[in-house]
Amino acid sequence: MKCVDDKMMVAALRRRDETMLRRFYAANHRALFLFVRRQIKDVHVCEELVQDSLVDFFEGLRDFHFQCSLRTYLFAITRHKLIDFMRKKKLKRVLFSSLPQSLVEGLKTFLIDEELEKNALRDKINAVLVRLPNDYRLVLRLKYIEGEKVKAIARRLSLKFKAAESLIFRARRAFVRTFRALD
Repeated sequence: MKCVDDKMMVAALRRRDETMLRRFYAANHRALFLFVRRQIKDVHVCEELVQDSLVDFFEGLRDFHFQCSLRTYLFAITRHKLIDFMRKKKLKRVLFSSLPQSLVEGLKTFLIDEELEKNALRDKINAVLVRLPNDYRLVLRLKYIEGEKVKAIARRLSLKFKAAESLIFRARRAFVRTFRALD
């Protein structure tokens, strides 16, 4: 019975059924949060790890083949996110504790600057996307954010393969032009 429910849920989630997405989120968010909270005391970090886990879960659904329950799959992803976070945290602590304080301060400045640059780039990309026509924005999102293949994009937009390929090419060219114009 549970496997049938999982299969129906996976089919609905793969179709991006918003009702099912909300239902799945509501049914699992609290349990995931509490699972992460047992290891991480910072509520904001917990929430970020839960959100990252859910995003990875939804992206990984296309490769889910029912080797385990849906909930087991979700918690495995969350456990891996948690382990990665703890490793990075431990690595930073070990690295920074063994280095001279002056070097640590320099590295902190560099890492902060790098993060600011990433944020500025992300903001600029979003500003460019907003300026593009809807069809360009859609195909770029499908191709580069959601990672869909050209064939899937063509099928989704009811286009021939060559037409979808051409649309993506024009969208990329418009993106580059607009990106350079914002400098």
